[in-house]
Amino acid sequence: MDVDGLTVFYREAGPSDAPVLLLLHGYPTSSHMFRHLIPALAGPYRVIAPDHIGFGRSSAPSTSDFTYTFDALAEVTRGFLSALDVHRYAIYVQDYGAPIGWRLALASPEAVTAVVSQNGNAYEDGFVPDFWEPVWAYGARPTPSTEAALRPALGREAVEWQYTHGVPDPTLIDPDAWEHDLALLARPGVDRAQLALFGDYTGNRALYPAVHEWLRSHRVPVLAIWGRNDEIFAAAGAEAFRRDAPDAEVVLLDGGHFLLESHLDAVAAAILRFRPRVPGTPLDG
Repeated sequence: MDVDGLTVFYREAGPSDAPVLLLLHGYPTSSHMFRHLIPALAGPYRVIAPDHIGFGRSSAPSTSDFTYTFDALAEVTRGFLSALDVHRYAIYVQDYGAPIGWRLALASPEAVTAVVSQNGNAYEDGFVPDFWEPVWAYGARPTPSTEAALRPALGREAVEWQYTHGVPDPTLIDPDAWEHDLALLARPGVDRAQLALFGDYTGNRALYPAVHEWLRSHRVPVLAIWGRNDEIFAAAGAEAFRRDAPDAEVVLLDGGHFLLESHLDAVAAAILRFRPRVPGTPLDG
């Protein structure tokens, strides 16, 4: 789909009159991370999974042609939803998908009807300090030395680690997942785009109080389903949702950051059980 001159690639399945579940992926992947979840949910939900700009098969303009910020990614997502005539929807947020989803909710508080957070952070409790220290340093002062500390995050070892850390049996993880990511990360200029997003990440923390207020005031149903062994976003980030959404369902599984690669069936079953708490049919006008 064309959105303001940018190509947004997306995957979609399910009846047009079912509640929309918008699947928002994280770094360094794309809607490819939902390749098995989509058919598991289509039917009870209309599932829609776009690739963010700079990721997957969507446009990846240079940093001179596009300002890579989470505000900008959220704005493209709003344009994408408008083009699909989708105006009310639940969100599934993972990693980078969370700050994009929170921006959608804050811009249109009535539009987001429910939240599924799969290792999608909204609390200071969720940050694992050792992992995030170089990100905060680069965001505060982007210099050659702070950039050099983050460059390895774009490489094979770090990308593969995101899939295998915290998984009891890493041999069960499909290596096609990280090979797909690495091939698309290797496109010209994507490294600069990803560094720009690393630098912008610190701004996401400033949104958290507003997100907490939105959760309290709108009382949207929340399912926080988390890999408890995640060394990027700690399980405390899942438990923290109960502070502002006391009825939140928190499910901790014996996995890591990319839980769909190791616990697809458990995650899909939890989201299907969650379906009766998602308001409205249809949700898209």
